[in-house]
Amino acid sequence: MIRLHNYYRSGTSHRVRIALNLKKVSYEYVPLNLLEKAHKSEAYLALNPQGLAPALEVDGHVLTQSPAILEWIEESWPEPPLLPTDRFDRARVRAMAALIACDIHPINNLRILNALKQDFGADHDAVLGWITRWTTDGFSALETLLNTNHNRGEFCFGKAPGLVECNLIPQVYAARRFDVDLAPYPAITAIDAACAALPAFESAHPANQPDAV
Repeated sequence: MIRLHNYYRSGTSHRVRIALNLKKVSYEYVPLNLLEKAHKSEAYLALNPQGLAPALEVDGHVLTQSPAILEWIEESWPEPPLLPTDRFDRARVRAMAALIACDIHPINNLRILNALKQDFGADHDAVLGWITRWTTDGFSALETLLNTNHNRGEFCFGKAPGLVECNLIPQVYAARRFDVDLAPYPAITAIDAACAALPAFESAHPANQPDAV
C-alpha cells in the first residue's frame, strides 16, 4: 500500500499526484492540513523531520522531497516514461523541471510567504509582488526554452506529458491563484490546456481532492 501524505493545494503534493496518476498507480490519500500546522505535529515529524509536504510511505519506507519521489516513481514504473531516452534530452527535461522546482516554487511557497509577512512586515501587495517577480522570471525563461526546443510537441517535450508537466502544471495553478498575468506565455498556457484535458491531470487537480475547501 502506498500512502501519500499531502495537502490539496501544495504544489509539491500536486506534482506527485500527477506522476502517480500518469503511471496509473493507486495510492491512499492522507490529508495534511498545512494551514492547521498538521505538518508540525509530532506524528508527522516522525515521518518527515523537515515537516514539509509531501511524504510517501511505501513498503516500510518513507520518501520525502518531491524531486526524489518523482525519480523513484519513474524508476519503479518505467512506463509510460516521464523522461526521454537520450541522455542529453533527459538533461534538458530535468533542467526545465528544475527551473520550476528549484527556482520558482521554493521561494514562493507558504513558509517563505509567511516569513515575508511575519519577519519583514510585507503587506498583501508586497507579497503578491514577490510572487509575481519570481514566477515571471522563471516563466519567461521557460517560455524561451519551449519556443526554441525542436522536440516540443503538444507538450513540453514530445507528444506526451512527462517530468516537466508534473512540475509545471501545479505552478501554473499557483500563478492563477495569485493573479499572475499569463498572457505573455502562450506556450506554457497551451501546454496547461493540453494537460487539463487528460484524466491524470484532472484527477490530480487541487479542486478534486478530498480535503479541498
